[in-house]
Amino acid sequence: MTTWVLRLVGVLLILTAIAIGLSRAPDLPVEALVGKWAPPPSEFIDLRGQLVHLRDEGPRHTGTGGSPAPIVLLHGTSASLHTWEGWVAGLKGQRRVISFDLPGFGLTGPYTGAYTAGEDAAGDYSGDTYARFVLDLLDHLQLPQVVLAGNSLGGDIAWRVAVLAPERVQSLVLVDAAGPPFQPEKIPTAWMLARTPGLGWLLESMLPRSLVAEGLESVYGDPSKVTPELVDRYFALALREGNRRALGERLRNWQPGEGSERIDSIRQPTLILWGGRDRLIPPAIGKEFERRIAGSRLVVFDTLGHVPHEEDPVATLVPVREFLGLR
Repeated sequence: MTTWVLRLVGVLLILTAIAIGLSRAPDLPVEALVGKWAPPPSEFIDLRGQLVHLRDEGPRHTGTGGSPAPIVLLHGTSASLHTWEGWVAGLKGQRRVISFDLPGFGLTGPYTGAYTAGEDAAGDYSGDTYARFVLDLLDHLQLPQVVLAGNSLGGDIAWRVAVLAPERVQSLVLVDAAGPPFQPEKIPTAWMLARTPGLGWLLESMLPRSLVAEGLESVYGDPSKVTPELVDRYFALALREGNRRALGERLRNWQPGEGSERIDSIRQPTLILWGGRDRLIPPAIGKEFERRIAGSRLVVFDTLGHVPHEEDPVATLVPVREFLGLR
């Protein structure tokens, strides 16, 4: 019996070593990804030493002199500006639309430059630090006031900007946003690995493509909509040098509900969109936002998940266009 157990353990160790070898996914320099994932109108701007991947599309409105306020879109954890492509396509004919990769994600990558010291210390991927980053970006683009829309982490950042600098936010669109404390029904396995002390290094050296697919299927209301092309994009951008380490730092230090008592102070017109099949941040949190933000309106899409704007941009844009007064 002892010999059989030892042989079994040996076989399992060999299979594990083979699996790790097959799943090895080293970091890729940003230069290796730009050609495919940053075609025009993508550009890179230097923001206090941080190179930011950004798209600025539509009429060059600034929100001054009677022109409409630009719409700024903030993506969620593990996503990128590409998640908003459907919305951008539907809005840029009438409004200026700005999307970009937040630090730690997409082609922007981890904090660098001025953001590696002082109040924006390396590894501080907290909501308020992100909010200050967004305000720096608005200053760089010379935008005194914007419509701010965000999904998940991006929604958390959006309402924080509205609290920290209310004069800069004309109105808010919160899409399955983080904020009040919540209990997830389902968390992507890759996130659990990144969040677990002592296991984050595994994710930094290996990343099975199947793990990325599983994560996407868990946040879609209809997993059949997760295409190989979609998985390719998320997988490739996760490999951007430093992104997986930044994800681990973000998730290990994340405290759901931190600072959420400030939500009650929001006075901007606010539209709240939610996927009825969101298993990460439950629809009850959308109702909590609606209860706590005076005059806000909640729209629930029964068949969509945590990223409804990506899963069905056409349907989710209908209330947005109405909210913005667009035909």
